Amino acid sequence: MAAHVTMERVLLPHSRPALTIAAGRRFVAARVPALRSSFGSVVLLGLRFIQARLISVWGLIIAAALCPPFVFAAFAVFSAAANFISIASLLRLEAVFFQNSDRVRLGLAFRLAAAVGVVFLAAATIVLIGLVVTGWIAPAVAFFFLVSLAARSVLRLLWSEATAEGDFRAIGNSNVVQAVVQPVIMLILIWIFGPKALALFMADALGHVLAAAYLLRRRQAAIATLVRPALWSRRSLVEAAFRWRDAPRALLPSALLAYGFAVAPLLALPYASNTVLAAQVALSMRLLDMPTQMFGTVSIPLVLNRLRAHAGARRRFWARIMALGLIAGATILFSAIAISALITDHWLAGTQWEDLGEVVALLATFYIGIAVLGPLQEVATLSRQPFWQVAINGVALVAIVAAMAWFRALSPELLLTIGAISILRTLTHTVFIWLHLDDSAEASDGLAASGAAR
Repeated sequence: MAAHVTMERVLLPHSRPALTIAAGRRFVAARVPALRSSFGSVVLLGLRFIQARLISVWGLIIAAALCPPFVFAAFAVFSAAANFISIASLLRLEAVFFQNSDRVRLGLAFRLAAAVGVVFLAAATIVLIGLVVTGWIAPAVAFFFLVSLAARSVLRLLWSEATAEGDFRAIGNSNVVQAVVQPVIMLILIWIFGPKALALFMADALGHVLAAAYLLRRRQAAIATLVRPALWSRRSLVEAAFRWRDAPRALLPSALLAYGFAVAPLLALPYASNTVLAAQVALSMRLLDMPTQMFGTVSIPLVLNRLRAHAGARRRFWARIMALGLIAGATILFSAIAISALITDHWLAGTQWEDLGEVVALLATFYIGIAVLGPLQEVATLSRQPFWQVAINGVALVAIVAAMAWFRALSPELLLTIGAISILRTLTHTVFIWLHLDDSAEASDGLAASGAAR
């Protein structure tokens, strides 16, 4: 608390009289309830998400024992494709939610994102029907892929709205719902249909649907005020789309390139000569996705909600502090995971997953960069120079593809190389945030948008 008061004092104008001891006590006392509330909400969010992932671990372990390795490789590709396409479903308009604290502007952005999502899912349905007709995809796979894509899109929209409004409890509870239900559904489907990839696809789709249904039920009162029929108009949507055109032009390509980088190791799986190593990489990525999602789900709401309440110099200051804290936290977390994996690796000796711990340890470096980049990229959406993100992520993706072409095979050396590239990309993003984060133009645009909406 003393540090908080000190930082507030440093940012005061020079003309302001010095705070007396009594004024300082009132200054602190006025902020204690808000700080306690924010910290408590974040702690509860973290505990709920940890609880959710611990619940889901047992289902994943049992499925790994019941399903052959190639099933996990197929499911990893399915999940990665659904996540990748869901990023584009809202054209990254959800990033607009956090650029200032004006609720009228939030409502306009929410309606625009929802309308874009409906159009996108309609187009995805037409594409999937075409793929089914031409024989590229089985009808059942296409159907559950569409369901999973739609549920992910709804969750992305509702999570962003809840984060902007500071409802961390709803976010945490939706993760718990998915973690409780999805493993149970998965095991039931494996028991009914056998250890097949389609059973995992179905469980993934149904788990996301139930999580989206819970969050919609939880946030229905708040969302109803944003989507009242009287607020909809074609003119307002067209004007909003023009005002926030940088989201699909810059933020969307950047996000797609970033996700392409995150799942790049999966691109090498179909061409791996060592099928056991390919399956181990797929399962390792699935396991490391859990702490990565935990890290992002806890840190992103905290960071964005905090920055949304500030502007100018204070926003830049907090962005820099949080960037350093995120790097330190991810390094400690994944270093501990790597050490634990190496220690427990001998328990898997003689099984189909032998040496899995070594693969997890090798990929841990890669996931340090992936975990940190999630919140850093959301912070960078507040910058006046969004195209820098596209350049950074594009160069990193080219570098990782070049590394794959150089090694020409999935190997431990390749995993180490992509880990180093991941770390360098994250450090570059940190430097970008440190030097270029400036929301003054966006703040003025937000005031104009608020006045226009009114």
